[in-house]
Amino acid sequence: QVQLVESGGGSVEAGGSLRLSCAASGYTYSDHCVGWFRQAPGKEREGVAAILPRNGDTYYADSVKGRFTISQDSAKNTLYLQMNSLKPEDTAMYYCAADPSIRGFSGSWCYSRLGLRRYNYWGQGTQVTVSS
Repeated sequence: QVQLVESGGGSVEAGGSLRLSCAASGYTYSDHCVGWFRQAPGKEREGVAAILPRNGDTYYADSVKGRFTISQDSAKNTLYLQMNSLKPEDTAMYYCAADPSIRGFSGSWCYSRLGLRRYNYWGQGTQVTVSS
């Protein structure tokens, strides 16, 4: 049974930082894409970043490139999202997602599948609120 459990959200002022974590279980973690997407009220869901744990290949949305860093610890089956220089427009519910249905190829491929909503599993979400 695939499970994804996020933690680490909260409220910060603009320019601040937060680190999200996601503990994954129930599948072979390293071979499959994992990533983060977010959704703000009244807005479309947006893929934030994706990573292929097997080789650490990553890909980011343009809106977060240079500010957010996705990483993972294969020994712990845990995914992270370090968010720096946060902006009010980053306010959203953040979800960790996994795609264990197919073996991943690259970070960009993982991100494209995130955008296409091909990931079959995601966590309960964690709220990030950035005040101006």
